[in-house]
Amino acid sequence: MYQTSTIKEKIKLFSIILLPILITQISLNLMTFFDTVMSGRAGAEDLAGVAIGSSLWVPVSTGINGIVLAITPIIAQVIGSKRNEDVPNIVQQGIYLAIILSIIIIGFGGFVLDPVLSLMDLETDVRNIAKHYLIAIGAGIIPLFIFNTIRCFMDGLGQTRASMIIILISLPLNIFFNYIFIFGKLGLPAFGGIGAGIATSLTYWLVSGISLLVLIRVHPFSKFNVFAKWFKPALKPWSYQLKIGLPIGAAIFFETSIFSAVTLLMSIYSTYTIAAHQAALNFAGLLYMIPLSVGMALTITIGFEVGAQRYKDARTYGYIGMSGGIFIAIFASCILYILNGPVATLYNSNPEVIELTRQFIYFAIFYQLADAFGAPIQGALRGYKDVNITLVIALISYWAIGLPTGWVLANYTPLEPFGYWVGIIVGLSFGAAALLWRLIYIQRKFSQ
Repeated sequence: MYQTSTIKEKIKLFSIILLPILITQISLNLMTFFDTVMSGRAGAEDLAGVAIGSSLWVPVSTGINGIVLAITPIIAQVIGSKRNEDVPNIVQQGIYLAIILSIIIIGFGGFVLDPVLSLMDLETDVRNIAKHYLIAIGAGIIPLFIFNTIRCFMDGLGQTRASMIIILISLPLNIFFNYIFIFGKLGLPAFGGIGAGIATSLTYWLVSGISLLVLIRVHPFSKFNVFAKWFKPALKPWSYQLKIGLPIGAAIFFETSIFSAVTLLMSIYSTYTIAAHQAALNFAGLLYMIPLSVGMALTITIGFEVGAQRYKDARTYGYIGMSGGIFIAIFASCILYILNGPVATLYNSNPEVIELTRQFIYFAIFYQLADAFGAPIQGALRGYKDVNITLVIALISYWAIGLPTGWVLANYTPLEPFGYWVGIIVGLSFGAAALLWRLIYIQRKFSQ
């Protein structure tokens, strides 16, 4: 990160930071994408099982990652205020906290996994695949959150290319692992959808190891000597990170968990409907990585400027990101409309699943319009460390408005399962409008 003085310089720096984040996020999402697509090729039951497993795992993982994301604005503001000597303790305490959170998630999951799956009206094969997919994922939780902590440190420095390179190295290996474990190659049995969980867990270990090596050996990260001196675990820095990270994590959890709740509520429908819903959601999630990346870039750039008390520059970056969000919304919707048919055939060869997937994708077009606008604004607010109101907005828009609306439409109108998607669209639209109001308020507050 460095100071800029003109709009042209800001757009250039923003693009330099954004592009690696975008590639990283798309690559990370492609792991789930290939899990889903390759599992679907193994069978509709495998696709449905991975869908259910993902619907339980994604809200938890993204929620915890939200807590870890607090490292990015903390580091960005520390660097902006030229307090580099604080960096090693911040990173080490973040890793300690990531390990503790991982252990809590693993322990909690061990108690609730069977009861939660038993509450769902699933076919026996689908339930078995979902359970063991999650167990396999659990083996990689600790290295995943360690990697995300290190990545947030790297991103907070504005060095977003490092995590991009790490993920680009790991993605082909993840696909290779999927091929081996899902379809049973190199003398191994075919695990189907469960194999996707094994492959992903192995990939988490791989990226964590590479990121630690980069942190220690590669410039400019090595100059911070993060592990030259060991700091004892301390409650004060954990408390500070949690103060910022918990609202971020909770807001992300409320957003992602509504999709999971919809998937669980749709378990009363056929396996084909669940599979089609997950396929459409999976591809829409891939496109969502674009506005999410814009938001992450805004967190870094705005956090840096706020740390240096250049509030006018921070506001300018906000406008750049919001403009990008509008363009992205149009772009993503066009992609979904044009590629409706080809995308549906990627996930499964069953004609009924393909047709249902196409119908779900039409609804995803409208969902993208709201989400592509709201995600950059969330990132901008994180740069200001304004996270509590975002949490309230997420809770109201997704759970008090979106999900109830979807449930009513699904159960009392001919829309049936598609009614849940309409509810999501309504909730996201309300959330985007409320977030915009909050950002304008915060910008005015800091300009006074």
